[in-house]
Amino acid sequence: MAARLVIKITTQDIGSRITTRRRVPGGFRDAVGVLESWEGGVLAVRRRDGTLVEIPEDTLVAAKVVPAAPPRPERRQR
Repeated sequence: MAARLVIKITTQDIGSRITTRRRVPGGFRDAVGVLESWEGGVLAVRRRDGTLVEIPEDTLVAAKVVPAAPPRPERRQR
């Protein structure tokens, strides 16, 4: 069974956590984070580490809303 690449997000999903796959020279690149904006054909996705990824919508090959990230376990100090 082959996987289907589908874009299932819209501007209505701003504020939601999403996963994306886009074309880049030499292959594909993924980004997971909160969709902060989608203006002028560019998506802005804020990753968990705080970095902002700008993705031209014409490079998207797949995208969808995903559940919130599970909480990170607390680190115990020694």
